[in-house]
Amino acid sequence: MNLKTPMLTAVAVLMSMSGNLFAQGIVETVEQGCATEISNYCSQVSVGEGRLLACFYAHEDKLSGQCQYALYSASAQLDQAVSALNYVATECENDLMTHCANVQIGEGRVIECLRANKDSVSEACTAAVNEVFE
Repeated sequence: MNLKTPMLTAVAVLMSMSGNLFAQGIVETVEQGCATEISNYCSQVSVGEGRLLACFYAHEDKLSGQCQYALYSASAQLDQAVSALNYVATECENDLMTHCANVQIGEGRVIECLRANKDSVSEACTAAVNEVFE
């Protein structure tokens, strides 16, 4: 068995369960910083699956400094979110597989599972969850 497979599964689980927590701030950064560009160049784009970013790429020579900075800032926020999720996935890998493997992903259910099993979950996992999600 590939040792990376459980880790990737854990990261995917954590991304799914907490995506809204991290994504909301990233989306707001782009929407606020690039409001003019969205209105002028990308208003007809259906949001999702990277289409808005593709629109920005198609019009990159017309992006304001404010929008460019917002995209840079959003990229940095995304990098921090991935690092935080990787940290939790590393600390909680065994606990996720032991206690929460059958929990439906989404809407914070996996975090709630870890918290509901706090007496059985490792101290390292509990500390990571509290640090990242509080």
